Amino acid sequence: MTNEQVKDKMQDLIKLINKYNYEYYTLDSPSVEDKEYDKIYYELKKLEEESGIVLENSPTSRVGGQILDKFEKHTHLSRLYSMDKAQDYNELRLWDSRNRRTIEADNNSYPELEYIVELKFDGLTINLTYDNGILVGAATRGNGIVGEEILPQVKTIKSVPLEISYKGLVEIQGEGLMPFKSLEEYNKSHKQKLKNARNAAAGALRNLDPKVTEERNLTAYFYNVNYIEDSIFKNDSEMKKFLRENHFRVNDLNYKCKNLNEVIEKIEYIEKIRNSLDILIDGVTIKINDLRTRELLSYTNKFPRWAIAYKFEAKEFTTKVIKVNWNVGRSSKVTPTAELEPVDIDGVTVRRATLNNYDDIQRKNISLYSTVIIRRSNDVIPEIMGSIPSDDKTYEIEKPEVCPSCGTKLYQDGVHIFCPNTLSCKPQLISRLTHFASRDAMDIEGLSEKTAELLLEKLDIRDIAQIYELKKEDLLSLEGFKEKKSSNLIEAIEKSKNVELTHFINALGINNVGIKAASDLANRFESIDKLREASYEDLIDIDDIGPITANEIIIYFSDEHIIKSLDRLFELGVKPYFKSKNIDQDSYFYGKKIVITGKLSSPRKEIEEKLEELGASVTSSVSKNTDLLISGEAPGSKYDKARELGIEIIDEDKYNQLI
Repeated sequence: MTNEQVKDKMQDLIKLINKYNYEYYTLDSPSVEDKEYDKIYYELKKLEEESGIVLENSPTSRVGGQILDKFEKHTHLSRLYSMDKAQDYNELRLWDSRNRRTIEADNNSYPELEYIVELKFDGLTINLTYDNGILVGAATRGNGIVGEEILPQVKTIKSVPLEISYKGLVEIQGEGLMPFKSLEEYNKSHKQKLKNARNAAAGALRNLDPKVTEERNLTAYFYNVNYIEDSIFKNDSEMKKFLRENHFRVNDLNYKCKNLNEVIEKIEYIEKIRNSLDILIDGVTIKINDLRTRELLSYTNKFPRWAIAYKFEAKEFTTKVIKVNWNVGRSSKVTPTAELEPVDIDGVTVRRATLNNYDDIQRKNISLYSTVIIRRSNDVIPEIMGSIPSDDKTYEIEKPEVCPSCGTKLYQDGVHIFCPNTLSCKPQLISRLTHFASRDAMDIEGLSEKTAELLLEKLDIRDIAQIYELKKEDLLSLEGFKEKKSSNLIEAIEKSKNVELTHFINALGINNVGIKAASDLANRFESIDKLREASYEDLIDIDDIGPITANEIIIYFSDEHIIKSLDRLFELGVKPYFKSKNIDQDSYFYGKKIVITGKLSSPRKEIEEKLEELGASVTSSVSKNTDLLISGEAPGSKYDKARELGIEIIDEDKYNQLI
């Protein structure tokens, strides 16, 4: 046979194998015996071995033999948001009321509200990228913007299609899970037992060896099209239909509801049957069905306003407190953690629980050896809810007088206890260094908590600014640091000097100032110098910056040690810059609602950011409110709809001229 004939034969075999995989792993309805499937699979494998040709959509490539060195970063085509949570039906009703008020205040008409209720899976979020019908990428959620590339691991999941019928660029969001049946079978054949399905799935997908992932026999359910080139559905129901038509596994416990009473009925039904499911869930998600309504409601900095998660009641168990450890963190706060008599909760052996502060200990009447109620939800460290009467002899938990780490005399402010030794208290310094280097801060790849500890112990790094004085020969003296690792860290430190202002403010670790507050401060003051000079009145004038946070910022920038440390950072070349939007109201794009479609020579994200800088609003779907469509090659249905509605259409050349 010629190469072309071999490829044609391979494609015929791949179509058959994909059909049988879909029937077996997605529909749970196999149409052939294993023997017949194996015969076709090995025929394909033999053809590949004899010809040396392996097609990119071949199912034989599901498990690679290569162990990865590390996980590469992956930028999602569209941000993956987490969901706000409702703990009771009243919070659910408040969410619904807020949305209804927003819809009623808008002058346009929207469909009657419908809700989609589905399972809230408890595994690891995966985001798949398909281009021209082929699976070309798979990543973890990460921080929602940047995740880690795990394509070789995801390919081992048989229910994940390697090829789909849709040929445009698309991102599909779902959850990687280890069914309880797979967990049970794995533990029967392996000495090292896996304790729970959630950790087993997450650990498998974040293992550098895809063969380890394959052994866990994972599955995946899909529930969202995170990005798509074409506007081909109007609501979530059509989106689910698209997923099924493209052979993605969609859970059948998926309901359309006309009102909140129906939503609550479905929540109670799912909670009732949750223990009979073969996968781990911890609640349900509720989403507004209509996509145009979703576009109106939009997003907060963290969550979509059109969706909410209802968490099931956390389970409660009893055990005994055997010890209390006091720990000091980045904010100088000294907090208690209880050591418990080990208790098994859903396959996890729990040995520790949260205690908020000393007042919390007294209020809940907790003593050493007292019997306590603990509540655990997901993998979060359990919280002690209170104590219950017991005949056992108990002992009072004493309030610490000195720092458990450095021995400095502690002080109390309100309900919290603090260590004032910010200069040489080891846990505070390690935590600050780690936060400073984190992804949403200076993004110094390679400066982990373990490395921060080494820098502190071996190189006597006591101040953030000292990071920028490190030399490669300093790092080579550390355990585990060879030539490449040392060079990489020095390069990452050097690269971090040019930092966007929001990330720099977040890196400083000011109490109560996270990434959202850092962004608000950057947008208001536009330079670190202006922020340092800001008055209390300037600060509380910003939405979401309250009196407590404003006071923390004033205190931070008044501290002599911090002033010296910041000045030293700038002397060493750290240059925070403000990413100005420079909105030009005379720009052709100012105030326009713009949709982008088709393949472009420039990265789509780059074009979107540029348009937003010019005061445009970039949306994903064409509607009568759209002002302009920017069209690349093979534009698809968005182009047709724009023409139908009489919307202005320009190509990439015209866009570049106007820019």
